Amino acid sequence: MKTTSARNNILKKIKQALKTSVPVPFENTASRQAFFLKNDNDFEVQFAENFSSLQGRFSFCSNDQELASQLQSLFNARQWNKIFVNETSLKAALAQQNLHITVETDLTDCDAAITSCECLIARTGSIALSSAQSGRTTSVYAPVHICVAYTDQLVYDLKDGLDLLKKKYPGGLPSSITFASGPSRTADIEKTLVTGVHGPKEVFCFLVQA
Repeated sequence: MKTTSARNNILKKIKQALKTSVPVPFENTASRQAFFLKNDNDFEVQFAENFSSLQGRFSFCSNDQELASQLQSLFNARQWNKIFVNETSLKAALAQQNLHITVETDLTDCDAAITSCECLIARTGSIALSSAQSGRTTSVYAPVHICVAYTDQLVYDLKDGLDLLKKKYPGGLPSSITFASGPSRTADIEKTLVTGVHGPKEVFCFLVQA
């Protein structure tokens, strides 16, 4: 009886509190100034350094032809043949470069998956991905994730990336937006860092000069 009475009292207080709206604290401070100051390095250099420090594998390409050459060299070195590509435009672009690969239709049976991205976050070394491009699962379930990005997709901070997405999708943001910072990793078990537990074991980013 006491438990029920206490529960009812709590619910009553919650209902009373919900009737009166509470103003958001510090509502005018978020847009006034950035929390992080940009340094003098180019965004390309910042992203490469931060992405690599998170065990990501970074490569710069001067054009699409060099991108194709580096991708083919990677596939040959790792003996990868089954490559999953879900994006129509990316699939067409890779086909023009005559890569010697089999475009895999089953994500669970691929050697690696290639995606584009919404943008790259220089300060955190993160890749911004959305469900509007390659779906929700491509960059998560593949054993290796390969991202192809261009220098005009680089932004400094997360806020800049979200502002870019809002402009790109004025009718409403995609249902899923994720920020991938290197391969999946966890230290839940005895504080030992293990990679590839909840996602890809390796993440590659090929940055192409726009």
